[in-house]
Amino acid sequence: MLAAVVTAGELSERDTVVEVGPGSGILTRELAARVGRLVAVELDRELAGHLEKEFAAAVNVTVINDDIMQLDPAALPGVAGGYKVVANLPYYITSAVLRRFLEASTKPELMVVMVQREVAEAITASPGRMSVLSVAVQFYGQPEIIDYAPAACFYPPPEVDSAILRIRVLPCPAVAVSDEASFFGLVRAGFNAARKQLVNSLGQGLGLEKAAVQALLEGSGIEPRRRAETLSLVEWGRLWQAWRGPEGAQ
Repeated sequence: MLAAVVTAGELSERDTVVEVGPGSGILTRELAARVGRLVAVELDRELAGHLEKEFAAAVNVTVINDDIMQLDPAALPGVAGGYKVVANLPYYITSAVLRRFLEASTKPELMVVMVQREVAEAITASPGRMSVLSVAVQFYGQPEIIDYAPAACFYPPPEVDSAILRIRVLPCPAVAVSDEASFFGLVRAGFNAARKQLVNSLGQGLGLEKAAVQALLEGSGIEPRRRAETLSLVEWGRLWQAWRGPEGAQ
């Protein structure tokens, strides 16, 4: 699995790579041998100290003992000229870390992360199985599952299977919106009530009367009885334009 992660990163000595949560450094060693610059961000002070000692003589490795959720990716050393993220992410912060980088002012070109299988499948879902997470990631990039990693591949084995997820970050969002915060506010409102028809979930999430929501949906070419998980990114973009337009309700 380690080789598959490294291969998926399409790495070369020209690359700057950010690794989140390197831990004991198993992946770090592989990355350090292949890239021009490696920035390893480790929250645990003791683990970071061990990594600093191990890579003290490696001129291409920088170990940062900090919380990635408290750091601006744009402020990390070496990322201004373009960078990639390669990491075996702690499952409990997967979504938060992905959003941290995808929403950053300086985004990576590519992300290759080991994540929980169910999360990878949710991120790569197509209309019919979409979620707030899949919309959020696909808004910024093109995700694909490279391979699966059964729990037995690890020691000690986790309780769930994993997957290698690669995200090719788009040069601009998949749909054109002038206010990303309000766009995702609309998406969250649509998913506000799981499995409810859009006319009801949006009404509840946006605080609008049913008639107003029905008109908004129909004006966007979206059947009001559909559910949020069936909408494509293009449809969410069209709905947002109608909502934020001169005649849209806010």
